[in-house]
Amino acid sequence: MSATQAKQLIRVGHSPDPDDAFMFHALANDCIDTGKYRFTHELVDIETLNRRAFQGELELTAVSIHAYAFLHDKYDLCSCGASMGDGYGPMVIAKESGSIDDLMTKTIAVPGTLTSAFLALRLCMGKDFEHVVVPFDEIIEVVNRGEYDGQRIDAGLIIHEGQLTYGQSNLKLIVDLGVWWKELTGLPLPLGANAIRKDLGPQVTQDVQRLLYESIKYGLDHREAALEHALQYGRDLDRSQADKFVGMYVNDWTLDFGTRGRDAVTQFLAMGYERGVLPELVTPAFV
Repeated sequence: MSATQAKQLIRVGHSPDPDDAFMFHALANDCIDTGKYRFTHELVDIETLNRRAFQGELELTAVSIHAYAFLHDKYDLCSCGASMGDGYGPMVIAKESGSIDDLMTKTIAVPGTLTSAFLALRLCMGKDFEHVVVPFDEIIEVVNRGEYDGQRIDAGLIIHEGQLTYGQSNLKLIVDLGVWWKELTGLPLPLGANAIRKDLGPQVTQDVQRLLYESIKYGLDHREAALEHALQYGRDLDRSQADKFVGMYVNDWTLDFGTRGRDAVTQFLAMGYERGVLPELVTPAFV
């Protein structure tokens, strides 16, 4: 058996967007020694990854914090690899200016019902709302068009780089959920994490988390090379915008949730339960 065949396979799932690409640059391009592990990468939108995680097929996967509430029996949260909105985050946009109250009677395009953006909007509005699931990278176009698959669309919940580009489509900001959450709690809005499958055992779990940390640290220490890799996933972003977007979601929070980051996850999940959105009170387990 060759050395390559002997290595333990770690299948990694993450989103095809600049911040995740930046985070995984070192692992994807063999910039660090992975020892006895071989990593393969699957780039899929976050809602698809959330759904796939119910089958536990990937050893390491990006998940929404919202989805983790339903996956904590299969996965633990890595201490590194977080995406936190520290005073910024997913946004609701529309063709006309308006308020949160105006959204109560609107149909909103959302990137998935297991995304943290969806949970945050549900908590912000305080009630269920009419929504249509639309691929995240089509939402701005759909809002401009005013319909999707024959259904009327009045507003859109945007994630990823749409937070920087919606103005180019002459759309108006209704609410920034990261701002709302920080005003409410004083904490960053916990959006995404990397989750590792529980059945891998403590040694593999520690090894894989260490390599994930090294990959993130390598990207931050070799920013230009990692940004060059990330740019290929920056839909409609120029280099300056891609650099800004990566800085928003790959930073000190990504190296470690820290006490405040852990508190943010705990409070987010607790509020989801208290307000009847989540079926059980989940205490997050971090590696």
